[in-house]
Amino acid sequence: MKTGEKAPDFTLKDLNGEDWNLRDHAGKIVVLLFYPGDNTPVCTAQLCSVRDNWSDYQATGALVVGISTDSADSHKSFADQHSLTLNLLADEKGEVVEKYEMKSWLPGRSARGVVVVDKNGNLAYHKVQSLSLFKPSDDEVLDAIRQAEKN
Repeated sequence: MKTGEKAPDFTLKDLNGEDWNLRDHAGKIVVLLFYPGDNTPVCTAQLCSVRDNWSDYQATGALVVGISTDSADSHKSFADQHSLTLNLLADEKGEVVEKYEMKSWLPGRSARGVVVVDKNGNLAYHKVQSLSLFKPSDDEVLDAIRQAEKN
């Protein structure tokens, strides 16, 4: 995937079992935080860090969601347990993981990565962590959002 390309549309179930699709958020900057799985040490640290810095994310006006191959029920439990502020999307079949080139070396899991979709629906930022043991920093994600605002 290359920046400037149209972001592939998709529909997934959110943690409440409701349909969430990208096209419904046209005109907004959307951040897709791909992560391998609920209740794993690095993923928990990553999403709790987003929670702890939520006011910085909100200040950008971007819509931030997490995506993994876990179920909506798993996401709901995970979000409740850690008081997460972002919506989590269930890509149980890995179709969005595939579309966004976020396949992991772990079978059936997503790689850890960040995608920022600009207001025009184009990829403004796309990064896959080479090792899922390291989470992207909030500053890195916030900088990518700010760059997308300039497009």
